[in-house]
Amino acid sequence: MERDDRPSIGKPFVLPTPVASFHLPPPLRGGGRVTLAEAAARHARVKRLAVGDTLRLTDGRGHVAFGEIDELARDRLSVALRPMILSITPPPPIHLCVPVGDRDRMLWLAEKAAELGAASWRPVHFRRSSSVSPRGEGDVFARKVEARMIGALEQSGGDWLPLILPGVSVDELASTDVSNRQCIRLDRAGDPLLTVARQAGAREPMLLFGPEGGIDDDERALLDGAGWRPARLADTTLRFETAGVAAIAVIRAAQLTGDT
Repeated sequence: MERDDRPSIGKPFVLPTPVASFHLPPPLRGGGRVTLAEAAARHARVKRLAVGDTLRLTDGRGHVAFGEIDELARDRLSVALRPMILSITPPPPIHLCVPVGDRDRMLWLAEKAAELGAASWRPVHFRRSSSVSPRGEGDVFARKVEARMIGALEQSGGDWLPLILPGVSVDELASTDVSNRQCIRLDRAGDPLLTVARQAGAREPMLLFGPEGGIDDDERALLDGAGWRPARLADTTLRFETAGVAAIAVIRAAQLTGDT
């Protein structure tokens, strides 16, 4: 943690109490004055913020600053930053390989992945992804994913945005070097996910789940040959966004209790 407004000796250091949290693209520096985007000004008005209110600003890469609103207009939100910058340790990593599917459901999953502190987000094109319409893919959609993640980060008070990685095919994913990862493929035929998660050791968990309709047999065989271990969440078939959120939550709970 860095700060240059240290309290007097013998007095406890107390963090400011913000009324809202906003994202500010890196680099985040203490002191000075920053102007946030028009969307932030709209959000501030909806929350009925006022000049003088304390805000918490994060760059999504573990850096946090505090400041007071010194101007709030229809399309403008200006903040006078305090000199203090906090460096926040990231949560234990959980990497996501998400199926390219219905774009609205992918966006919902992106929000929840950010709220639960996922470390990375990589879209995977399965054979059955090509039959989905409208599906979430391309540069424009990736920017929408990032915007949803930022909104979720602000509302949840998080400090780390998931890293959005380029999309890959199943063949490309199977040929990727993941020797330092515990590769988990969600499948009703696998062992319970919590059991599998407890066997991660020092490896970082990476979760993969298929699109609506499931993973084709040859894709499944390719992934299994590349070391992806099947694990189940339930005895029923889950929608991909349900499976994604539930799996992240199970892994995160295991990490928080020291079971991984």
